[in-house]
Amino acid sequence: MAAAQAGDRRAYERVLADSVPLIRAAARRQGVAVDQVDDVVQETLLTVHRVRHTYDPARPYDAWLSALASRRAIDGLRSTGRRDRRELHDEQAFDTATDHHDATAETEREQEARRLRDAIALLPPGQREAVERLGLKEQSLAEASAQTGRQQGALKVNLHRAMKALRARLHGEP
Repeated sequence: MAAAQAGDRRAYERVLADSVPLIRAAARRQGVAVDQVDDVVQETLLTVHRVRHTYDPARPYDAWLSALASRRAIDGLRSTGRRDRRELHDEQAFDTATDHHDATAETEREQEARRLRDAIALLPPGQREAVERLGLKEQSLAEASAQTGRQQGALKVNLHRAMKALRARLHGEP
């Protein structure tokens, strides 16, 4: 890792490849499910990449990596726990459920969509353009800035103000 910190690309690739078994072992020690181990490996390797400058070559690399891997494994377990509390896992219910087409729900969605379109149309031009480009067309700030000639900061401000105005208009929030 010391060579990788000094800029040796091959050493960096080698240290990452050699780290995978150690990360897998740390994840298994924490009790991560077999199907989630690869996620922990990826998250740990990303963390190693982000914080590689913090590694002290005077200390053992394996201990530093194990600490990172254990933390990512715990994060994964927490995330799985949160997701399992929210999601319902009932295969029989899924298999026996029928797909009811509810016309009233569709009508409500159409009404909500119309209300949103009308609310966007009432926004000032700069705010409306920010919502259309960044929100509806999902352009990046750089793309929207290049196409509109506006600075990225101005687009952010316009989007923030537009979202605040839309919330107030649609939900009565201040």
